[in-house]
Amino acid sequence: MIVRDRPTLLKLFFILRGSVIQRIFPQVLFVFALSAFVVWAHRVDPGLVPSVNSGPFALLGIALSVFLGFRNNACYDRWWEARKDWGQLIFTARDLARQTLVLADAGSASAAEARQRLLNITIALAHALVCHLRPGSDGARALARLPADLVPGYQKSGNGPDFLLREMGRTLASLRASGAISDVQWALFDGTVGRMSAVLAACERIRNTPVPFGYTLLLHRTAYLFCFLLPFGFADALGWATPFVTALVAYTFFGLDALGDELEEPFGVLPNDLPIVALAETIEINLREALGETDLPPLPQPKNYILM
Repeated sequence: MIVRDRPTLLKLFFILRGSVIQRIFPQVLFVFALSAFVVWAHRVDPGLVPSVNSGPFALLGIALSVFLGFRNNACYDRWWEARKDWGQLIFTARDLARQTLVLADAGSASAAEARQRLLNITIALAHALVCHLRPGSDGARALARLPADLVPGYQKSGNGPDFLLREMGRTLASLRASGAISDVQWALFDGTVGRMSAVLAACERIRNTPVPFGYTLLLHRTAYLFCFLLPFGFADALGWATPFVTALVAYTFFGLDALGDELEEPFGVLPNDLPIVALAETIEINLREALGETDLPPLPQPKNYILM
């Protein structure tokens, strides 16, 4: 995710990091070159490369802008929902650290150990969720805080975060059976674990349910055909200004299309995707502090304006 102070108006024209221009530059350059060729050919032989009425292009451009706006809104809703889900996970993890203080103050060594176990599993859960949503991520962070007896089961599990949630439930059930917590306290803890499970299910729904492919395909095709045909409608009216105008239109349409692709997959590794690694590290730092640890790293900071 791009994290930076808003630049001045002049700097906005020259910023590349975080811009989609690097992804769409070949397409924009091709439209510019095609437009220049169409203008040249039209001037050399108007009969071979005729100019067409630009009216239909205006109507198609308006319709395409509306459709791109709808798609980008849908993709942004996915991105924002994913961010809210991770915010809920951070809140719930901190809430669990506060709720389990009753175990630390119980005066029992086993209860204190159970609190440490629960919070360590929660830390591992945050890092495991990163690996679950972003395949190829380093899983060592989850294993580093995981109790040793859970490592084999976690490595064999097809859904690591769900496995850890079940183990948290098993730990709470043991505390209830031993009388370390009351029924009311157990219900409170179980509700907290349930909210974490809801976050997992919501993130899986976003990851496994993309925007309908036919909708995306229609917009891709229409945007490319529109930009490739646009110079034929303005070669006569704009002359040698046509390549610059069509390149600007292509930058807008291709840029919105590319930005929608990034927002559609909020757990990816592109600059505008969510910084779920940094969010998981934030949970780890908060819970380690709640456990009384003092050798804590600083909160994650963006590198080159990008927070991952």
